[in-house]
Amino acid sequence: MTHEALKQLFLDTDYPHVSGTPEELKVAECLKSRCEALGVQASLESFRVAMAEMTACSVTADGEEIPCKAFYGCGSGSVEGELYYMPALDPVSMAGARDRIVLLDTQGIGFYGYQDLMKAGARGILFQYGNMYYPHADIDQRDLREAVVGSERKVLCAMIHSAAAVELVRRRPALVRITVEQREYDGQSHNVVAEIPGRRDESITLTAHYDSTSLSHGAYDNMTGCAGLLGVMEALKGLDLNYGLCFVFCGSEERGLLGSKAYVRDHEAELEKTVLNINLDMIGSVMGKFIARISAEDKLAHYLTYIGAELGFPVAARVGVYSSDSTPFADKGVPAVSMARIAGGNVAPIHCRYDRMDLLSMEQLSDDIAFITEFTRRMAQAACCPVAREIPESVRKELDEYLFRKRKADA
Repeated sequence: MTHEALKQLFLDTDYPHVSGTPEELKVAECLKSRCEALGVQASLESFRVAMAEMTACSVTADGEEIPCKAFYGCGSGSVEGELYYMPALDPVSMAGARDRIVLLDTQGIGFYGYQDLMKAGARGILFQYGNMYYPHADIDQRDLREAVVGSERKVLCAMIHSAAAVELVRRRPALVRITVEQREYDGQSHNVVAEIPGRRDESITLTAHYDSTSLSHGAYDNMTGCAGLLGVMEALKGLDLNYGLCFVFCGSEERGLLGSKAYVRDHEAELEKTVLNINLDMIGSVMGKFIARISAEDKLAHYLTYIGAELGFPVAARVGVYSSDSTPFADKGVPAVSMARIAGGNVAPIHCRYDRMDLLSMEQLSDDIAFITEFTRRMAQAACCPVAREIPESVRKELDEYLFRKRKADA
């Protein structure tokens, strides 16, 4: 893709496009049309997502209102209690949560943390977002995920700004109240799926998510990954390939990999003929190192390092689980690799208003796409896919922990 074509893709999607919203669907249709403009037929595959319409939310401390955003999906009602600041989720800290409104240092909570808080008797949860020294007092919109609640009860949850959180801890209010009114319903998100056939009936699946968080325009995280898929598609669509290529632009990744989970569920019969998943999540930043996280045999990590050395493209490759759309594929036994150029929040922030096209270098993005394309070409034209269809035990352990089937030993 030319630099001009890359820039236009970012300009055409330069707005927040959150899971289940009309804006997310608009971006899905944009990506579908980009595929078809390259001569590759594409389709939208819908899947259910939990949605909510917020009609009222408030947090008060001793009667004084604090700006907030209640979590979608946390239920409706009103709850009050003494504030309990809890910077850690250890058992000693949990012991003080009963009948209190718990304030955490985090922007969300995982399965085991939530389960422990419910068993400890917390009445409600406050989270914090932002930086009290930054000029903007943004508060992110989050949801209480179904996978986090599990079979436990729901409690009211709200996000406040970090400056307000610090002030609350200083003041130690006697009574904090959370009030939420919302209508919860089933919505739809979509995956965009396009295919280039190969000679064999086996294929390689390439993935990248296209949804953003509520404040972000999602340029770096992750329209760059979508640009990578389109770049690979453009470069390889006319070649004689041994393995077919399936491109999946995933919706709702930011809400717990919902798009890729839906894809592997709905296409489970096809996964036996999927030899490899290549996932792209954040590339093309002005600064940062290129990484490859391998949910497969360690030989693939060595192979990527060797290709990088051959092409003069440094790659930091290691075996493990990456928090992105490669994970559901690896969990189904498909060898997977996630690729990213990681720059860190001070240079390339994500999940905030600063994730815009300004973070990116079209030259670096083109170089990243060229490397990913060359790796994909070698895999797709291989006489036999060199990656063993096996997931190492160490990766399976990480998958169990990431997907809440087992608690981490230090959690």
